[in-house]
Amino acid sequence: MKNNNLKGLLIGLLFSGAAFAGDKEPVKFIKEGVWRGVFRVSESQVPFNFEFKGKDAEHAVFTLLNGSRRDNFHVQKIGKDSVFIKMNTYDAALVAKIEDNGTLSGEYRSLVPGFRGNSLPFTAEYGKSYRFVEPGKDVAPAANLTGKWELKVYSKEQVPNKIAVLKQTGNKLTGVIMQVTGDSRELEGTVQGDQFELSGFTGPSPKIYRGKINADGTLSGEIGSGIYDNTKFDAVKDDKAELPDPYKLTFLKEGYKKLDFTFPDLNGKPVSLSDDKYKGKVVIVEIIGTWCPNCTDQTVFLSPWFNKNHQRGVEAIGFEQKDSLEYARYTLGKLRDKYNVKYDILFGGLADKKLVSQKLPALNKFVAFPTTIIIDRKGEVREIYTGYTGTVTGKYYKDYEKKFNALLDKLLAEEAPATAAVNTDDRATQGR
Repeated sequence: MKNNNLKGLLIGLLFSGAAFAGDKEPVKFIKEGVWRGVFRVSESQVPFNFEFKGKDAEHAVFTLLNGSRRDNFHVQKIGKDSVFIKMNTYDAALVAKIEDNGTLSGEYRSLVPGFRGNSLPFTAEYGKSYRFVEPGKDVAPAANLTGKWELKVYSKEQVPNKIAVLKQTGNKLTGVIMQVTGDSRELEGTVQGDQFELSGFTGPSPKIYRGKINADGTLSGEIGSGIYDNTKFDAVKDDKAELPDPYKLTFLKEGYKKLDFTFPDLNGKPVSLSDDKYKGKVVIVEIIGTWCPNCTDQTVFLSPWFNKNHQRGVEAIGFEQKDSLEYARYTLGKLRDKYNVKYDILFGGLADKKLVSQKLPALNKFVAFPTTIIIDRKGEVREIYTGYTGTVTGKYYKDYEKKFNALLDKLLAEEAPATAAVNTDDRATQGR
């Protein structure tokens, strides 16, 4: 493990348990089954559900449940009564104590250097599968929210409208919130009278959407983003509502046809689009951050696609903006290993949109992580896509997948320029 601060934290936690090696009291462990957890955010509560399987840490799997979505995490035992659950590629963890009555208490903790004071306390109870309302205590809903809603968000900075696609069956409410940066992943919640609530926790900071059904059928509410600030919104049902075209938000400035940069890979070796290995190739540049859930989902899509199509002449580069190469080796290394990434992963610097624009001056602006840039065999940019719409968005994901594959098939069928370097080496292990 490359991050010394994180290593110190983990070793410290492990050593804290070593003192109990000679203690003959029975070692506690989490009960197998379904649990209901509750984060405390200021004065509000954000519920989440998870399942625990395995009778000891070696075989344990912690699974976050959100509608039909399942996210699995490794469990590490700390001492006789506590566990450490790293949120996979996200630099955060759940740290929990197993209480004498079998409940859990702990916190969701940021592990990012400089942000470790950020945490959310939580408690969890075994055997409770509901999210917001106990069985038998539902109140008849005042309306059915199934459909598409346009959300106007009120923020200090100008924020594009969001789109909510909801499905309601009785009191149960599920759905997804989409914006130019991507989607919220699957949300689960309830409608009680004229009140509604939706929450989601998949590893990154938990979120909650709650509000009121107004007399005129509109919605008003608040978005809670875990450790971060809350924002207000109004919503109107509109089956024709759409987000700004993600293919037109970021583009090359007038006079530019190509993109070029030089960034170090995880070993510190400079990599540039002008390198021979990229000449005459179709190149996918994926601008990501490991802290970004939509970036992770985009990597889940791109990595197997790349591994399947690499022999057709494709090369791809992924890079995130972070503050130190040592830290990037750790975070991006985790992403690479978990999702079997075999393309180059580069380090671009601090995670800041303005910095990305400065380092890629050919772009008119940089709107969101992730952003995908597709370059043809002549080295010319053919398409830039802002954000990522995951499988939960249904038609939006299918449309993206169809257009992505159609464009790549077209570009791969084009002949490479005669001046392109001949390079037939197998690059499948680049970046490893």
